[in-house]
Amino acid sequence: MSTEKRPPLDRARVAGTALKLLNDVGLDGLTLRAIARELDVKAPALYWHFKDKQALLDEMATEMYRRMVADTELDPSDTWRERLLKANRGLRTALLGYRDGAKVYSGSRFTGLVHVEQMEGTLTLFTAAGFTLAQAVRATSTSYLYTLGFVIEEQGVEPMPGERREGFDVAERARLMADFPLSAAAGAEIFQDFDQHYEEGLALVIAGIEGRYAASGPGPCAPHA
Repeated sequence: MSTEKRPPLDRARVAGTALKLLNDVGLDGLTLRAIARELDVKAPALYWHFKDKQALLDEMATEMYRRMVADTELDPSDTWRERLLKANRGLRTALLGYRDGAKVYSGSRFTGLVHVEQMEGTLTLFTAAGFTLAQAVRATSTSYLYTLGFVIEEQGVEPMPGERREGFDVAERARLMADFPLSAAAGAEIFQDFDQHYEEGLALVIAGIEGRYAASGPGPCAPHA
């Protein structure tokens, strides 16, 4: 029987172990039983810390955010456009670091106020640039939802970098759709070059934000008194 002293079982250790296991088994295989086995404890021990799997996913998403913030440096002198680019690129990079990372993050709620400082700073930046608070919220949440949705679809094709799911062969897709030439050719635009397509889409979102709110009266392009 091992006499090695193990670190105490707490929320941080469970969530960290779950994130490591996620890359091996994916979200569908991430059961409380599997996590308990990895921790060398009985599954009921986890219920002292998380009432159900969603509570664990919430903590995992929160830990993902902590790590993302640590790796994403935001400059108070950013323009609102620069802030959207940095924040969303950082989010995409963080989500791609985990198998099903975007699915874990989607629909989860933070378990503390870890996000509030960055959120307050971003909203302050936007309102100082001439956005109303409502416009600032809409701009940041729309770009966030674009990134989250993009990565969910991206990971549906490539669960991990360099790994491609069966059934997403672009050439085979084009062959099957030979009678529909535009749809056949679109496969290369949908299922390849994700980095380029993400950046193009993010640029479209930012241009749309500027066009919409600049045209609606006092807003991000108006001089600030």
